Parts: sequence; C-alpha cells; structure tokens
Amino acid sequence: MLIRSTWTLAVSQPTVLPRSYSLELVKELHRLMGLEMGQQKIPSVTYSGIVGRCLGSPDFLTFNADEVYQLSICGLQKSASKAIASLDLSSGLEFLGAKFEVRDREDEITSYEELYTSLVANEPAPIHRFNLQFTTPTAFAQGRTHLPLPIPSLMFRSWLERWNEFAPVYLGGDELISYLDSAVVIKSHQIKTRSFQLPRGYINGFVGNINLQMSYRIDALLVNVANLLIQYSQYSSTGIKTRLGMGQTNIPHN
Repeated sequence: MLIRSTWTLAVSQPTVLPRSYSLELVKELHRLMGLEMGQQKIPSVTYSGIVGRCLGSPDFLTFNADEVYQLSICGLQKSASKAIASLDLSSGLEFLGAKFEVRDREDEITSYEELYTSLVANEPAPIHRFNLQFTTPTAFAQGRTHLPLPIPSLMFRSWLERWNEFAPVYLGGDELISYLDSAVVIKSHQIKTRSFQLPRGYINGFVGNINLQMSYRIDALLVNVANLLIQYSQYSSTGIKTRLGMGQTNIPHN
C-alpha cells in the first residue's frame, strides 16, 4: 500500500514559527500516528512540511491569515500507510504554540503491484518526456557534503533504493542506474538554490522544475521502468532528509 495524503491548512491570525520547525512537526505527526521515528535507515514516511507563501526572517517564518498552505505525508509501506490513512487532523494541527485549521484533505492511494502492472507489466506506450517539480529543497549526499543539483543518476538512484527496500518487485541495481544515466538528459530547467533549516545548521538544496528527456534509442521496457520510478517519486520524495521535509517531488498534470 502506498498513500499520499495532503491537507489544506490555514491560520486565523499571523502565526510565527522558527525556521527549524520541521523536526518538531514531524515528531508530533509521528506521535499522533503511533509510529516510531528514526528507526529505519530508509524512512517509510516522507513529508513536505508546511508549503505555501509566508514571510521570512533569518530565524523565523510568519504564516498569514489570508493564505492557504499544504501539508503532505506519504507512506511507503503498509503499516506506515495505514497509520497515515487513519490520521485525523479534523480538529486542527497544533505544535510549538501554533494552531493550523484544516480545511480539506485529499488522499491518493495505490500499491506497488498496481504501479508496476499499469506502468511496466502491461507494456504501455513509452513516455519519453517528464516534468518534475521539486517544492521543497532537494539535495544528495556527496561524501561529507551535499550536492544541490538535479543529477539524473542521483535522482534515479534515490527512487530505486526506496523502491527496492519496500516493493515486492525488485527492479535492479547499479547496472539499471548506468543504463538510465546513459539514456536520460535534462532538457530544460528552472531551478534555484534554497536552504533548509535544521535545528543545528542548514542544508542547501534546489527547488523548481526540470524536464527530462529519455532517448528514443533505448528499449521501451527501460523507458517504462524510468517512468515507474518517476511516478513513484511523488510518494518517495527525492534525495536526503525526506523524513524531515526535504525532497518533496510532484509530477504536474498538464
């Protein structure tokens, strides 16, 4: 079972939170869901933090009463997905002295088997162009540093590691990444650097849109596997610190 639940939030008055609020919020959400946090090397829960327009200062963010915000939580395996499905925030979301009113909730539910069957096993006509939107700072581990760039091989490796960890269907390893890396290019992008605040320090990541182009010369099966991983990214997020709100990934619908 895979789930992506998105809540639409609002505040009744200007509300101030520290830039590093994300850890406290995700701890509170895990408490409400009855899930332990930090026990898995590859997290089975990803989330977005509170996304929307707010006023920023060096240390704080101000959420305004005339704006709406979104919070997304995704589950990558059965127990996490069931906990998210059962999470009741209808009375509001309170943490760090702030209260957000919940105006709406939308759930997208699927399964690994359904994704694999519809996107690979049924041999659909291959799609060669993809648009991805990164709504929260995204970065990749590079030794002791972080790389804030959408390198195709690193994106696919990130998605593949999570798929192989939780899915019943193993897709492949380094050889698959090599094939995909040789077959995909970034056709265009509109990205910028944005920092993600941690309780101690920060990480630079990228946000924005990229367009990927798959070669027409490679086998249709590989193109469909690439499409599968790209669609999966909406649940798995991309890169590092996804359990804290980094790497939130969307596939805009034209």
